[in-house]
Amino acid sequence: MVRVVFFDIDGTLVHTGRAGMKAFARVFATEFGAHNGTEQMKFAGRTDVSLVREFFRIHDIEPSAANFERFFDRYVFWLDHLIQDSAGAPCRGVLDFIDELRALPRPPLLGLLTGNIRLGAEIKLRHYDMWDLFVTGGFADDHEDRNQIAAAAFQRACRVIGDSLRPEEVVVVGDTPRDVECGKSIGARVLAVATGGATLDELRQHSPDWAVNDLRELKAAALRNGRD
Repeated sequence: MVRVVFFDIDGTLVHTGRAGMKAFARVFATEFGAHNGTEQMKFAGRTDVSLVREFFRIHDIEPSAANFERFFDRYVFWLDHLIQDSAGAPCRGVLDFIDELRALPRPPLLGLLTGNIRLGAEIKLRHYDMWDLFVTGGFADDHEDRNQIAAAAFQRACRVIGDSLRPEEVVVVGDTPRDVECGKSIGARVLAVATGGATLDELRQHSPDWAVNDLRELKAAALRNGRD
């Protein structure tokens, strides 16, 4: 039985019209005077902290705690501003899938497992009226490494449920090979969805438990029962 379902955000729950990438670029330019570099970075499946660290390395900026704080203070400001005018929407099938999960006789706890910092995740999901659907989660504030974020999310879910939670009772939903990897790192089952950073064939190469083009292809009850 599935008791917890963790969702990635970008490319899994929502497309934000690249609002996050635009906010990254705006902060780098206005705060650090660095106008190039984001175009050579791969954002899919990454954590916000690792992306900022990579950019600092590219531009020989000291990766100090003060510089990270300076970046993220301005990042959330620009993200909140830019997402208002970005062409985005929930990913195909995701809202109906979540409704199906919540309608199950014993609905699983819904959480987030994302490389976004927590406030960035909230800004993105509140824009699409989705933030309040989720009870707990793991974020880039917890750790730079996505597998460690998964471990933090699992421990929080254990505390929320207040009962013994087994890894096989958890499903991680994500759109990149890194999502598959981090789900497996905590012993969870993984539902890979090709609505974001990778094709269906690329996702299948990493052996998720389920792989679909989008969440219209899988019923929530089938996921809970462990079959297609």
